[in-house]
Amino acid sequence: MQRRSLLLGATALLGATTLAARAAAPATKTDALPVMQVWKDPNCGCCKDWIAYLQRDGFQVQVFETGNNAMRQRLGMPQKYASCHTALIGGYVIEGHVNAPEIRRLLAEKPQALGLSVPGMPIGSPGMDGPEYGGRKDPYDVVLVQRDGSSRVYKSYFRT
Repeated sequence: MQRRSLLLGATALLGATTLAARAAAPATKTDALPVMQVWKDPNCGCCKDWIAYLQRDGFQVQVFETGNNAMRQRLGMPQKYASCHTALIGGYVIEGHVNAPEIRRLLAEKPQALGLSVPGMPIGSPGMDGPEYGGRKDPYDVVLVQRDGSSRVYKSYFRT
């Protein structure tokens, strides 16, 4: 009887210690991040590079190699914000080469909006920044797109 009580007590102590250590551990980049779904053309290299960039930053990505035009339309992203891939994360649409910090900010702030876009394919944005571009960095904006189709600048890159 004493042996069984001792084993049960040790097991409970070990479990409590594990829970306390886990609670004290710092949060990682992947804590509480929903899976991002991405629709892209199967032959698009810059889309693959953008996805790899997000994965290096801790995002979990589910890829659909079906193109993105139909999904962009279905999700309500206006054509004027179009790019080569469309994503969905946490109920927000992400269109184009949006930077990871802005996606994290969007998920943390939870604004009443459709999502974020980097219209077109600006050189220097994530996925459009490989060695083939020779270090070129064109200025671009990440825009917060409202449900009514309006937008505002969420973050500017490479502007003076």
